[in-house]
Amino acid sequence: MKNNSTQDGEANKISRRKFVRNTSMVFGAISIVPRFVLGRGFTAPSDKINLGYIGLGKQGNILASKFLTNTNAQIVAGSEVWDTKRTFFKTNVEAMYAQHRNTAAYKGVRTYLNYQEMLERKDIDAVVVATPDHWHALQCIDAMKAGKDVFCEKPLTNTIKEGRQIVDTAEKTERVFQTGSMQRSWDRFIKAKELVSSGALGNIKKVLVNVGDPAIKYNLPPEPLPEGIDWNLWCGPAPLLGYNDKIAPAIVKTYPDWRNFEETGGGILSDWGAHMFDIAQWALGMDHTGPVTYIPPSNPTAVRGLKMFYENGVEMVHEDFGRGWAVRFIGTEGSLDVSRSFLETTPKNLMGSTIDTEFKGQNNHYQDWLSAIKTRGQTIAPAEIGHRTATICNVANIAYDLNRPLNWNLKKERFKGDRQANKMRKRHNRDFE
Repeated sequence: MKNNSTQDGEANKISRRKFVRNTSMVFGAISIVPRFVLGRGFTAPSDKINLGYIGLGKQGNILASKFLTNTNAQIVAGSEVWDTKRTFFKTNVEAMYAQHRNTAAYKGVRTYLNYQEMLERKDIDAVVVATPDHWHALQCIDAMKAGKDVFCEKPLTNTIKEGRQIVDTAEKTERVFQTGSMQRSWDRFIKAKELVSSGALGNIKKVLVNVGDPAIKYNLPPEPLPEGIDWNLWCGPAPLLGYNDKIAPAIVKTYPDWRNFEETGGGILSDWGAHMFDIAQWALGMDHTGPVTYIPPSNPTAVRGLKMFYENGVEMVHEDFGRGWAVRFIGTEGSLDVSRSFLETTPKNLMGSTIDTEFKGQNNHYQDWLSAIKTRGQTIAPAEIGHRTATICNVANIAYDLNRPLNWNLKKERFKGDRQANKMRKRHNRDFE
């Protein structure tokens, strides 16, 4: 089923080059001034923040639900390469608004095949990026250059170079950026960070992080291409892969498997590492740095056992310590285990007798972004922090792949004396126009 052009703007397929050219022309000849031009701190009190979404699958709809009841924001548009998902998103969002808001003043959600066309709208203030990882960098950078603030799902990127490009663009354009590392806004992880950074565990000597396996090369058998998807656009800058329903299902009931493959993701090592390595970075006070030495296990087929060392000697290990996806901090005075299901210390009294251990679980990571948009302030997980966490995941994948020790220069963001590893910091994007 194809949506008509007045609804989707689908018939007007524009290239990235045309979009960049048009964007520069818009900036040179604005007659109706959008509020991002009016300077830092300017947002009329009555204004809603108009949101556009890129990626309308499972995660896109989950993120839509986080903003639907927030009266400071209004979802006005969405972009997706699947016909069915565009239709579902529009129907779902408008139904939720009908349920939760007075819809008399609401003009509806418009959907697009090409996200670049959506970005041309001057009434869109901010964009939520919920596409597969291989698309994040291009879409975030295009959005910021078009004057939009950005919320991007984690992991921020699946190459190191792309992460730095996002950070540089955010700084140059002065856009408010939030990485979707929402555990930083959860009570349980906030308390874990406070305990570690306060010295309650003594000096931290070692951190164990259990997340999933490294990425593998794409190996799914090709299947007939279904109707209703622009497969060339789905692959975008990645290689043109053979279609398989497991990585791009028309109806998403579980998370698709594109996360497992290096062409489109970073394995569950990156998918969950972007959460759990992020907590380790945060609690250790290493948000703007990271490990400098990576030592993979001697077994070249191992999917756990990578050791990482910070400049101060703290060791971090990708290790299954028997508690699911979780982090364990080991200090001279005790240890702390934290996940989405538990927060425990050994000995127990390190938690503190006056501390409430029945945590609510979540604060509002999404309101944090909206508030920063209005004040032009900093978010809890800006681009630099998202990039540094994603870099750990990306370097870890490279170390498992090459199966040799790597020394990482934090300032130059290069490997020391390893040409092959340095080539793996970036990837050649396919020309998909």
